[in-house]
Amino acid sequence: MALPESGLSSAVADLTAEVAVLHAERARRRLLDLACGALMAQLSLSPGEASDHLLRLAVSTGLSATDLAADILNAAAGPDAGGDPLPGQASGVPTAEARRIRRGTTAVQTSDTADGAASALLEGGLRRLGAESVYLWRRTETDCLQLAGQAGATPLEAAHWQWVPPETGGPLHRTLRVGLPAWFPDGPGAEGRLPGPAADAARGLVPLERGGRTVGLALVVWPRARALDTAVRNAVAALCRPAGQVLGLGDSGSAMPPRLTAVLAELVLPAMVVSMAVPDGDREAGGFGRAHTLEYLNPAAVRALGPLPPPLGRPVAQLFPSVYEELTGLLARANATGAPQYARVLPAAPSNARPGKAGGPAAGPQMAEVRVLPLGRGRAVVMWHADDRRGPAVTRALARLDQLAVFEEDLVTGTTQWSAHAYPVFGLHPEDPPVPLRALAARVHPEDTGRLGTLLASLTDRHEGGQVLVRVVRPGGGVRRVRVAAEPVLTGSALTGIVGVFQDVSAQHHTEVALTATYDQLSIARTEAELRDHLVLGLQHAIVPEAPTLETPPGLRVAARYRPAAVEYRVGGDWYDVQSLPDGKALVTVGDIAGHGIESATAMIALRGALHGLAFTGNPPARLMEWLNEVTLRTPGQPTATAVCALFDPADRSLLWSGAGHPPILLLRGGRARFMEGASNILLGAMPGAAYRQHHTRLRSGDTLLLYTDGFIERRHVGLDESMEALRAAAQGLRPGPAEELADRLMSSVLGDTDDDTSLVVVRVS
Repeated sequence: MALPESGLSSAVADLTAEVAVLHAERARRRLLDLACGALMAQLSLSPGEASDHLLRLAVSTGLSATDLAADILNAAAGPDAGGDPLPGQASGVPTAEARRIRRGTTAVQTSDTADGAASALLEGGLRRLGAESVYLWRRTETDCLQLAGQAGATPLEAAHWQWVPPETGGPLHRTLRVGLPAWFPDGPGAEGRLPGPAADAARGLVPLERGGRTVGLALVVWPRARALDTAVRNAVAALCRPAGQVLGLGDSGSAMPPRLTAVLAELVLPAMVVSMAVPDGDREAGGFGRAHTLEYLNPAAVRALGPLPPPLGRPVAQLFPSVYEELTGLLARANATGAPQYARVLPAAPSNARPGKAGGPAAGPQMAEVRVLPLGRGRAVVMWHADDRRGPAVTRALARLDQLAVFEEDLVTGTTQWSAHAYPVFGLHPEDPPVPLRALAARVHPEDTGRLGTLLASLTDRHEGGQVLVRVVRPGGGVRRVRVAAEPVLTGSALTGIVGVFQDVSAQHHTEVALTATYDQLSIARTEAELRDHLVLGLQHAIVPEAPTLETPPGLRVAARYRPAAVEYRVGGDWYDVQSLPDGKALVTVGDIAGHGIESATAMIALRGALHGLAFTGNPPARLMEWLNEVTLRTPGQPTATAVCALFDPADRSLLWSGAGHPPILLLRGGRARFMEGASNILLGAMPGAAYRQHHTRLRSGDTLLLYTDGFIERRHVGLDESMEALRAAAQGLRPGPAEELADRLMSSVLGDTDDDTSLVVVRVS
């Protein structure tokens, strides 16, 4: 049995939404598969074991599987081959920025079209960087640039830049020839013209490669001039890099005249261009194929249809199944006569049907005031209103409000009319006769009939309107809470009618009851959680005091500061330790457990204690970090952590140090500050058997070292590189002084604003 038109429309809409979800899931699946492949190579695991290990790591770290997969790929790949490192990757500190870029590049790689890749670029990362549009050109055999895909640009602008021959020169071909990114914070200026909203709008050009050859260009456009710092440039380059792999895909754009698409794009009404010819690729052996395919949708039509996979080239029957037969009839008449065609509404209602009754127009998406304009050569423009414009305007407006229905009574003729939304409120079928207000008492809970009588008396005796809340008992069972609001209709001084609305407020009532019932339980649970966190916070402060008195190892002066999280009772996982060893050396460590809460605090205590004991073995920092990684993997809750471990030998003032995904140590020497960069090591608890490298530095008298956690530098809406540079500049601007004084000045001048807890250790060589 065939589905009714409304059911078919709903089925197609559901399938379309499902396809969109599958596209997103394919990108997510690819990211997880790549991460599993990295784990297989590093740990010699089978595919199933790698997948299980990835899920266990996600649970233990509190990260989503996609975020952890991005971290694993970033850690395994390091700086992308031939390119700059991702923001947050060079320091070994996993950041939300690096994760977002990895997810964005994966979405680009799984795109089916160049337009899809451009949309993935824009929505997957570039828009968050402030960009408003992106263009992708492919390089032809004659070095001409052909626009393969774009997102965010107007149709007219895209059509203007469809082809760029090499004779034009300019920044596009200059960048193509040099093979290096070009950045224009204030627009290209004298360099030449580029697409964009204004001459001084910022732009970035990134060469796209495939197989070691430059195969095209990506242009990123911002709405206005702006600084393009290193973090933004690295992020843009990393996002655009995979687009070179999709430039060989078919273009989803059409060969529509640019002036036509530019005009249609400005319409506030939905519009589309339909081809009535059978595409060559759709012809079967017998010469038959699908006609009526979609060649263009204006932005208003895209909004009216909702989220869809790329619709261009698809049959109209897939997008408008409920009106397809009538719409194709209009298209055929327009094509045959060369004259515009018009329909008041599609699908058309039978002449004997009444809206809201059986036999009336099908529910679901409708096209009203449809106009079909023939273009010739088997093409036509279709314009329409996205909703049914029939019926009183106030009824259409009220129908937009959830659970609101209109009623009207003519007391002279004795007739009552309900809008379609009133029937389900009272549990009635649309074929049932509407119930007059005076007869509703039989359908109202006995305890509420008095309220309804009061409203009727106000209307009939005093000719005043009002509203009441009553419980309606429906014939099929169940009780609904309905607000009835009514106003009298007077002819002179006589009451001739009543108009009003019914509003089903049952959902609101049930929500209020549920909230009231659970309020006490939530209050008790919150009190218990705050008490528990308060106790753990006290234990943490006992172990990691805000301004401790530390022992003074030979040859060093040490000061430490700890700042709790800004949110009250938010227990963190920062720790630090300074200890003198039996051989006269001193070990300084700083660490940070991922997350907050009791689990993070208990893991912090376990790792700090373990490292404190392991230090007495006399092993170097790299070996200590390898052991601490194994301890982390076996700690309850399977946490992950970052740490830096520095061993100072006063005999020759040498420093041997190793980090695990931790921000680098900052060295102050002779009035200048620099970060002690070294090879990135994976964070603690990420994978078993990880090897850690260490680095050797010879210190001088008067040198000062800063060891800190990421809460000390991270700021909202600011890249990690910029935050670290702020720390370096602040430290370099400090006048020399004792370690305690330097620690106080730094804590007051370099403030992270992420509400995370913060640790700082200042070590001065005496």
